[in-house]
Amino acid sequence: MTLSVGQLEEARRALDGPLFADVAGDVDVSFEFFPPKTERMETAMWEALQTLAPLNPSFFSVTYGAGGTTRDRTHGTVARIVRETAVPPAAHLTCVEASRDEVDAVAREYWAAGVRHIVALRGDPPTLGDRFVPHPEGYASAADLVAGLKRLHPFEISVAAYPETHPEATCGNTDIDNLKRKLDAGATRALTQFFFEPETFFRFRDRAAAAGITAEIVPGILPVSNFAQTQKFAGMCGAAIPAWMGRLFEGLDDHPAARQLVAATIAAELCRKLYAGGVRHFHFYTLNRAELSYAICHLLGMRPGADAARVAA
Repeated sequence: MTLSVGQLEEARRALDGPLFADVAGDVDVSFEFFPPKTERMETAMWEALQTLAPLNPSFFSVTYGAGGTTRDRTHGTVARIVRETAVPPAAHLTCVEASRDEVDAVAREYWAAGVRHIVALRGDPPTLGDRFVPHPEGYASAADLVAGLKRLHPFEISVAAYPETHPEATCGNTDIDNLKRKLDAGATRALTQFFFEPETFFRFRDRAAAAGITAEIVPGILPVSNFAQTQKFAGMCGAAIPAWMGRLFEGLDDHPAARQLVAATIAAELCRKLYAGGVRHFHFYTLNRAELSYAICHLLGMRPGADAARVAA
């Protein structure tokens, strides 16, 4: 029997070793949460923290709402992480609708609370679709914010990167230039916006290296628990959703368990291919849920250790 090229390719895949067999577990992970609005949401978020903390993540990051709308809730969540876990928190901080003095005051509050890591962002305007306008007495950009934070305290600072280019950037090269400014201002690493194909990250990493960027670039991973919601997120940040991915989620709206399985499979395969390309740190956008992120980490060989960081009950 003569096999076609396509059939031979499928046979090769079938005979390859299992994709996740004996992955070493030699990775760092970090997890992002948003500050909960209600007591019920806080309970759910804290359960997710409890589940993920034994994996010894590098940090838990907590987002900061547009225009500082979640300032108190962000600070409260970060302070609780400091008090009740052994996992370092990374507090988000933005430039939007605040003077330098106001932003600096928040940063000083974080330092006083024991926070040593800031995710420094320009931030989005409170009204969707509006363009960012710097506060007349505020930080004009994320690079400006990074430099200001470094003048206050020796914070560890992470910044954002956009593998598919920031929606407001004129082109990919100017976006890379902006990333370099943030890193040159004193940032430690870049955390990328989510994406769904490994080549997207590898191409971006190569372009960054060609521009002289040597800092760590950590891929942001979004396990898709709700496809419609993910489409909305992607439209806001300029991330492409492959057509094949949409087809995989078709017909699963009324089948949550099957949808979770598909979501975990897609994200885990993405991480495994990134791992094969040398990635050893993954940043998970958890949406305050632990199951998918935990499953992916397990497939990558991570296990809770005897000395795992535990969240207080």
